[in-house]
Amino acid sequence: MARVFNFGAGPAVLPVEVLEEAQKELLDFKGSGMSILEHSHRGKEYDAVHQEAIENVRKLLKLPDDYSVLFIQGGASMQFAMVPMNLLGAGQSADYVNSGTWADKAVKEAKLVGAVNVIANTGKDIPTRMPKNEDLKFTKGAAYVHITSNETISGAQWKVFPQTEAPLVADMSSDILSRPFDIQQFGLIYAGAQKNLGPSGLAMVVMRKNLAERVPANAPTMLKYKTYIDENSLYNTPPTFGIYILSLVTRWILKMGQENLYKQNVDKAAKIYKALDHSTFYKGTAVKEFRSDMNITFRLPTEALEETFIKEASKQGMKGLKGHRMVGGIRASIYNAFPVAGVEALVAFMQEFEKKNR
Repeated sequence: MARVFNFGAGPAVLPVEVLEEAQKELLDFKGSGMSILEHSHRGKEYDAVHQEAIENVRKLLKLPDDYSVLFIQGGASMQFAMVPMNLLGAGQSADYVNSGTWADKAVKEAKLVGAVNVIANTGKDIPTRMPKNEDLKFTKGAAYVHITSNETISGAQWKVFPQTEAPLVADMSSDILSRPFDIQQFGLIYAGAQKNLGPSGLAMVVMRKNLAERVPANAPTMLKYKTYIDENSLYNTPPTFGIYILSLVTRWILKMGQENLYKQNVDKAAKIYKALDHSTFYKGTAVKEFRSDMNITFRLPTEALEETFIKEASKQGMKGLKGHRMVGGIRASIYNAFPVAGVEALVAFMQEFEKKNR
């Protein structure tokens, strides 16, 4: 069976060689006579996987010793609650930037825990965008500042991260490890694995260790970052297979070279944006200076044409192009593992579709 080009926003495309490695090792992991799915999380076989996953992330992010890598179940949506539960103390407030659907969800969860100041709101702006520096109205003494680095639904992305006095916290679910950045600008970042890291059900958290000291003593054990730091994410049975795949994906990124992948990501996105900009048939939905390199969103003249576009593209082996149900349109998600050939196939299809349907 031929593999299709998977433009899905998540769970998303994984590197073929990662899938092949997992397939090869599925029944007999490293000559142990059983799958990694069956190994104890306390055993030496899984321990090697766990430690490699952590070390790969440390290398890729150039982590100083005062940062920890944590693996937590529940995806990024769990982090919407864990961040304020851990970092927002009694009598404090936190600054949030509402830049779209996912940022809005983070705001709503934080408000269940404590006081939240929405310091900029571009969530309903059309065309979609991230705030400019002059839009940000920071609160003096805020416990932290929360942003969403890339809005998967709207296709808008922070290109330059804001400078903050309070610890900067970021949901990086849809662009983690897709571009270089300085981790020391952040107190904490988190990401659902299912876009650039591995399978769904797992979140990776990278945080400065001293922030874990803020956690209220009466917070549930499994919702304390300190628990994961102290126990190396092994307090309970972790999602072992997800972490195994993450170890393979991060190994692949190291092999490819993060800078090479970043340049490839920019080039892939530029090919599609060029096709949009040279057409009056297609219309991009994000402001140019904030266009995402991971999720390219656009519209056609009518919803009927969009439905036809999605169906015909699917017949040609291009799946997952339907925009999010909340906004409609077309969305091409082209994460690290998405092949250049798939982008070229989409651009050629777009041009042919336009000729036939103008």
